Amino acid sequence: MAIRRLRSSTVVLGGMGVLAAMITSCGSEPDKRCVDPLTRDKLPSYECKNGSGKGSYYYGGSSKNGKVEGGSFNKSAVDRGGFGCSGTGGG
Repeated sequence: MAIRRLRSSTVVLGGMGVLAAMITSCGSEPDKRCVDPLTRDKLPSYECKNGSGKGSYYYGGSSKNGKVEGGSFNKSAVDRGGFGCSGTGGG
């Protein structure tokens, strides 16, 4: 009987962890990269600091061969997904 209690407690605790991860992922910030807005080449982060460089932050998406795609320069246009989240998706 003690074994059953241990198993059910483990299942409950595991389920709570999954639920917590899904809920907190909704509020997470999207990934951001410093990018040249014309060429979409990745740049060092200092190029985006304080608006003094030639770069702009690019949110979400992915990077391949030094170029970004699948995200947006508009932070609010990037959907983080997760349970109970709503968003408009990238573009």
